[in-house]
Parts: sequence; structure tokens; C-alpha cells
Amino acid sequence: MEAKIEMEKKVLVAYATKYGATAEIAERIGQTLRQAGLPTAVQPADRVKDLAPYRAVVLGSAVYMFHWRKQAVKFLKANEKALSERPVWLFSSGPTSGGDPEAFLEGVKLPKSVQPIADRIRPRDVAIFYGVLDPKRMNPFEKWIIGRIKAPLGDFRNWDSVNAWAAAISDALLRETP
Repeated sequence: MEAKIEMEKKVLVAYATKYGATAEIAERIGQTLRQAGLPTAVQPADRVKDLAPYRAVVLGSAVYMFHWRKQAVKFLKANEKALSERPVWLFSSGPTSGGDPEAFLEGVKLPKSVQPIADRIRPRDVAIFYGVLDPKRMNPFEKWIIGRIKAPLGDFRNWDSVNAWAAAISDALLRETP
């Protein structure tokens, strides 16, 4: 009976986004998990009130100047104990470029401010996905910064990478289901 109750619990895909690109990645991850037969809820991290209904958590955040959104950091801190008791996967979305985002960030997977919490939670995996930089959505200060660092503009998300990562999560969770 316990195994049946455990399988009925959902997977949570929580996210913190600024302009919506990270939310779209979270939705794609949720879609992939649902297609694999896993009941999944996708919602902003600041709207999650209780982790009890969830057997696993995927948390993602947009990254600006290599800082996670405050909603994601607050979620991690507030739920550290509960997250350490279930399977967790983390992802960041933000750099804009081509190629391998981990190589672009020289192997750093999480912002320094988040790493100690992640070390205690022990996520199964941490992914970095390229993001979107759309000057039409930026405020004047952001445009100025982007111009100064000459960051490439456009949508650099690699949906094949997102789908493959989500499929690996669903495979891991389905293998653990009795």
C-alpha cells in the first residue's frame, strides 16, 4: 500500500523566472515527465506552500550576473530539510552563447551563494541551460550592462538538451517506483 501512495505523489517542477524563458523550460520539463506517466505540477517557486504532496522536486532559476532569482533561493532555504529527504534536480537558465554551457561557465554549475545549500541537499544532478536575451524586454540598466559586456542577443535555449535531461529524470524516477 505504501508503494502505491508513493507513486501517486506528484513530481514538482518549481521555477523562478524574470521574463518567462525559465518558466518555459520548466513547462517543457513538466511536459516530458507527464508524457512518461509521472503526475507533475509546474509552478513558480514562490507559490509552493508545502512539499508533502511531492515525491521529487526539480527546481530551476533564471541566472543574472550569475545569481539565482531571490524566489528560488528563498525556496531552497525554506525547504532545505524537505528537499534533503527526496530526489532533487536543479537547473539554471541564463547564459547566452553557443556550445556547451558548462564549458562556457568553466565547470561552475551553481552560483556561489546557492552551492552550500545544494551541497547539503545533494541533488541528483545540476544542469545549465542557455537562456534568452531579448532587448525588447529589458529595462535601460539591463540594456546598458548587456551592451557593456557585449552579450549575444537572442534565444539560445537548446530544447533537445532540456528534453534529454527531463527524460533522464523520468527514467530515474520510474526505475525507483516499485
